[in-house]
Amino acid sequence: MRLLHTSDWHLGRSFHGVGMLEAQRGFVDQLVAYVQEQSVDVVLIAGDVYDRALPGVDVVGLLDEALVRLTRTGAQVVLTSGNHDSAIRLGFASKLLERGGVHLRTRLAELDQPVLLPLNGDSAGVAADGAAPVVAVYGIPWLEPRLVAEALGVETASHFEVTRAATERVRADVLKRSETRTVHSVVLAHTFASGGISSDSERDLSIGGVGAVPLDLFDGFSYTALGHLHGRQSLSPRVRYSGSPLAYSFSEAKHTKGGWLIDVDADGVAAVQEVRWKAPRKLAVLRGKLEDLLTAEEFAWAEEAYCQVTLTDAQRPAQAMERFRGRFPDTLVLGFDPEGAPATSKTSYSSRLAEAADDLAVCCGFLEHVRGRSADDAERGALAEALEAVRLEGVSL
Repeated sequence: MRLLHTSDWHLGRSFHGVGMLEAQRGFVDQLVAYVQEQSVDVVLIAGDVYDRALPGVDVVGLLDEALVRLTRTGAQVVLTSGNHDSAIRLGFASKLLERGGVHLRTRLAELDQPVLLPLNGDSAGVAADGAAPVVAVYGIPWLEPRLVAEALGVETASHFEVTRAATERVRADVLKRSETRTVHSVVLAHTFASGGISSDSERDLSIGGVGAVPLDLFDGFSYTALGHLHGRQSLSPRVRYSGSPLAYSFSEAKHTKGGWLIDVDADGVAAVQEVRWKAPRKLAVLRGKLEDLLTAEEFAWAEEAYCQVTLTDAQRPAQAMERFRGRFPDTLVLGFDPEGAPATSKTSYSSRLAEAADDLAVCCGFLEHVRGRSADDAERGALAEALEAVRLEGVSL
């Protein structure tokens, strides 16, 4: 059996104001083609299918189209909800959709209700009672501790405790089913997993203020398909993040987007291969002085990329964005981090205002404060004329 691990589609997301629906449609095209070419039996989606709890009509339409096309290939689809999804809305009509090969696992009551998939044509490993080996796919949706702690029977509302309770339910079901047949367990979980080992003295981990769960909570499962982090990575040979299929921030500029292809036979997971998705646009993170960036040939590749630029000129160049977009038309983010800026720029605005000699100095000081560049001669002249006009109007009154 072949399973394809994906997650974090974030359908409906924009990239710094640029709509990504067409790029996401392109990913769906790649996905369907890959499923057909590689004879994938099951597509796993480990949460954050949508980017928001109330997706737009066109976004819902894209997911509908994707699920129809995937099931037409003969593949089953198993998906769970992430923190960006509405579990209730995403789980609507789950019993009906299951008849068409789409299996939704978005509710706590479904934690120990796996999707059972027989290893077709496999006679090896048949249990004594004649029951054929199966792949049991479980879904652990995003668990908000405060909302699910009581239902899971835990006293402490922490990510560790609720995830431990959820995995214990899954593990108990696997053990029960294993009494009569060979069960290869695959768990989808949308969570933040660390590489640590849990203990009673240090239960709840936190990284960057976000609750993280230790890796050993997933011990014993044949494969754990994680979602939530956007970078594809292996925490262990059997616990992996597929990452998002597209880059959704410039911090992902160096990511290679893809997923994991898992082969399962009668003995369990036989192989895991990386899958790569082709990016619709490159991302460029550029830093330097404006003139250097506009003339250097080494940045020619970025002319067709989405760009994030940090200018290091000592003074903020005039019309920087307009000039930069002359060469790099898809510059989306422009920042300034001046190198060798004058010491006066570090003085507080109120202190500089108190030292201003006259009204013109006040106006020029304000201009420099808000844009990071001193007024040039033309600007000083225009400000002086405006001040004089105000004085003359006051006199005439």
